[in-house]
Amino acid sequence: MNKPIKQHLIDPEICIRCYTCEMSCPIEAITHNDDNVVVDAEKCNFCMDCIPVCPTGSIDEWRVVNTPYSVEEQFEWMELPEQEDIETGGEGEDGEALDDAMAALLAEAHSGAGGKSVAPATASKPTVNLYNLGKPITARVQGNYRLTADDSDADVRHIILDFGGQPMPVLEGQSIGIIPPGEDANGKTHLPRLYSVSSPRDGERPGFNNVSLTVKREDQGICSNYVCDLKTGDEVRVTGPFGSTFLLPSDPEAQLLMICTGTGSAPFRGFTMRRQREMPANTGKLTLVFGARKPGELPYFGPLKKVADSFMHKVFAFSRLDDAPKQYVQDKLRDEKDHVAALLHSDTAYIYICGKKEMEHGVEEALADIARANGLEWKTIRDRMREDGRYHVETY
Repeated sequence: MNKPIKQHLIDPEICIRCYTCEMSCPIEAITHNDDNVVVDAEKCNFCMDCIPVCPTGSIDEWRVVNTPYSVEEQFEWMELPEQEDIETGGEGEDGEALDDAMAALLAEAHSGAGGKSVAPATASKPTVNLYNLGKPITARVQGNYRLTADDSDADVRHIILDFGGQPMPVLEGQSIGIIPPGEDANGKTHLPRLYSVSSPRDGERPGFNNVSLTVKREDQGICSNYVCDLKTGDEVRVTGPFGSTFLLPSDPEAQLLMICTGTGSAPFRGFTMRRQREMPANTGKLTLVFGARKPGELPYFGPLKKVADSFMHKVFAFSRLDDAPKQYVQDKLRDEKDHVAALLHSDTAYIYICGKKEMEHGVEEALADIARANGLEWKTIRDRMREDGRYHVETY
């Protein structure tokens, strides 16, 4: 009998095909085909370098197996297999020792290095991976608008893509991939770059089959420069949709605390517009905590100011204002401690965090401090919310 081993896997339902894990793996143990990103058990040494860079937690999956799943098997998966029953060896001291070792191995395999979200119970069921690397869809650019001030160092664009008569069933909180033209230094076709959709499910314009993205131009960014330079009428190759957990609950009683920086606002624009169209009279359920260096660098600052305060409570954190102390989203959470504490007590509260990875630690600390001041244990609350589909983090 083969000795049971721990195998590192990736959840194909949750993976958004951003390929960050593959690019981060120092021993090239992660690979992909047109459909899935997978881990090669013959190469993986459990260095864990891929775990913290994954924005969804899909990389944090493990099974104990007698025979590892092959790369070819994983390429065919639509969902992860259940943990199989492992035969451990029978009677006597040797068998008991093997059972104990097996129990420890199972505990280690399923402990992971963090936690994985599940979709809100009332969220619509998403379509995932309809278009892939081998068969992308072609969209036409309808518009490209600068969102940040002309004199700002941050060039952030609002891009509208039209899919014509081709289906693109994308939900708020999902992402799509853009394939930039050309090849990399190794002569390989560029991998898609993932961008969160910033429009609601019925289109940037209601009833039209178009989708908007919020894209920041990055120095040396191959795809971001390509997208930011697109002209009306240009054609773009697109993959997706991706993402099955960072979704909007349909429950009208759901209270949303949305925390973001920069282009992390994209999914929350979609959330807000969906609520405005579907439940315009449902006030007092949305809170947005939005961080940027200055107002001129904050995407959608003008349109956000037009959203009624009764519909969405808006809190802005600016870190580079002249003659003002630096403030970050975690500082604003502390300023809003009474409101946040009420949400932590509520079973209808949902927390969404999206933006730069550096924000994640500070936000966690602020939430922990607020919970502690109210006699609550943040880790317990967070883990329960995650299990209930009410706590979601996508940072990059």
